[in-house]
Amino acid sequence: MKKGYRQLLDEANAEIEAVSPQDAARLLDDGNTVFIDLRDPRELERDGKIRGAKHVTRGMLEFWIDPESPYHKPFFASGKTFLFYCASGWRSALATKTAQDMGLSPVKHIEGGFGAWKKARLPVETVEKKE
Repeated sequence: MKKGYRQLLDEANAEIEAVSPQDAARLLDDGNTVFIDLRDPRELERDGKIRGAKHVTRGMLEFWIDPESPYHKPFFASGKTFLFYCASGWRSALATKTAQDMGLSPVKHIEGGFGAWKKARLPVETVEKKE
């Protein structure tokens, strides 16, 4: 194996900006920041999510960002700041690096992910199970 996940994470973390859950919480009502939840739908249903976060599964991220993709989501062309998170901060670190490499800016991620958010006792909203 040329690169393992640890090396990929180290490389990503050297190039991206991470914010603490507390600093992220101060951005909840900032109309210029979009929270992006990268977790699997089952994780959202089980654990809830950050209020107002848009759900973007990690597997579709690149397709939703790219304006030339048939799957592009216009909110990614809004010029706003994007704040990514996952469960522990690993997927969001890699996703932040990828989004940054694609030209999405500014983009950051929550250090420690949703787990750190919950540990800090920050607000969580429930997500209804989809049938």
